[in-house]
Order: sequence, then structure tokens, then C-alpha cells
Amino acid sequence: MRIAIITLGALALAGCAQNAEYQAQRDAQARRELASALGDRVPGKPQDCISPGYTDGPQIIDTRTLLYRQGARLYRNTLAAECPSLAPLTTVIVEMRGSQLCRNDQFRVLTPGTTIPSGYCRLGNFTPYTRPKGG
Repeated sequence: MRIAIITLGALALAGCAQNAEYQAQRDAQARRELASALGDRVPGKPQDCISPGYTDGPQIIDTRTLLYRQGARLYRNTLAAECPSLAPLTTVIVEMRGSQLCRNDQFRVLTPGTTIPSGYCRLGNFTPYTRPKGG
């Protein structure tokens, strides 16, 4: 009986180690994607809202970060809290309360192959990133 318990404990620890390794790989990939998208752009003053017109996105970076594009300008949205359902290839469904996309607007995530969206998540501030002038 003790051997079975020890074996189950070892398997559980191995599963945790694999999960931690996967998460570390995913975090590293997210940092690379963010660095690649931002390039040499520099951050501006965070703002509460952006106009959704002529906006591409969101590009999902990780469970806390979305990117929106408006021409050469990028807006990085760091969510108010982690959104565990947010992952590549998921669909973000935003519930806008006015004519702009704003901090604290709620959204849900729809995973491919499912019909029921996740619980609600909230947008954070939008930080604009622009290319440096004269470069």
C-alpha cells in the first residue's frame, strides 16, 4: 500500500514539474512575441480608452496581455487581472459600454470547439507604443 501511495505522489510531482516546464516555455514564448511586436517602439502615457475604428486585434500575448494595432501605433493592454482562459487561437468577445474600447470593459473568451464562453475578464489601461521620431 505504501508503494502505491509513493508512486502516486511521484506521478503527481512529475505532472507538476511538466506543467511548470510548459508554463515557463509559454512565458518565454510570450516575451518573445511581445518583444517582436513592439520592436523599437517606445511607450507613451497610458490611457483609459481607444477608438475601436480602424483597430486590428486583439493579438493575444498571454493571460494578462493583449495588443491592438492602429496603423503604426500599437496599444498594449495589461488586463486588470489574469484571464486564465486567454490563449492563442481563442476568440475575445468584448462588451463595450459606449463607442470606445475602455479600461474595465468586460470580455469573455471562446475556446475553439466550444459554444460556451469563459467567465468575465476586464481590460486594463491602454499604453500606446510608437516608433521613435527621426530614426
